[in-house]
Amino acid sequence: MVPAPDLARLLRDAGLRVTRQRLEVLAAVHAHPHADTGSLLQVVRDPLPTVSHQAVYDALHVLTSAGLVRAIQPQGSSTRYEARVGDNHHHVVCRSCGVVADVDCAVGETPCLTAHTDHGFAIDEAEVVYWGTCPDCAARTPA
Repeated sequence: MVPAPDLARLLRDAGLRVTRQRLEVLAAVHAHPHADTGSLLQVVRDPLPTVSHQAVYDALHVLTSAGLVRAIQPQGSSTRYEARVGDNHHHVVCRSCGVVADVDCAVGETPCLTAHTDHGFAIDEAEVVYWGTCPDCAARTPA
């Protein structure tokens, strides 16, 4: 089991002021990867019943700008947030229910970072989204 990160230390190390709202939003993102703002708001309202949607949105913006949270937006979906940052992983999305899961990038050689034409850019990340049907939806679909 991976130990829980010291969220206050993560905030301080990123040069951010430690506030209860930021701590709760960051904890919610760690506990619920790929959740959208509305879902995170519901989680944060458990310990902070009066927190506003705008306060959660603002905290997500600050955390994303600081590199503590990554925002992803699969086509046709609202923005979702995850705490897995600093690596070049990708995502797989179910076309039926919209569930999102992480997919690790190629190990060793990283062909996804070698563009046919880079136009002079120093490429450091590639965003790949795989689409398909998750096992739960596939099991519900008659053969």
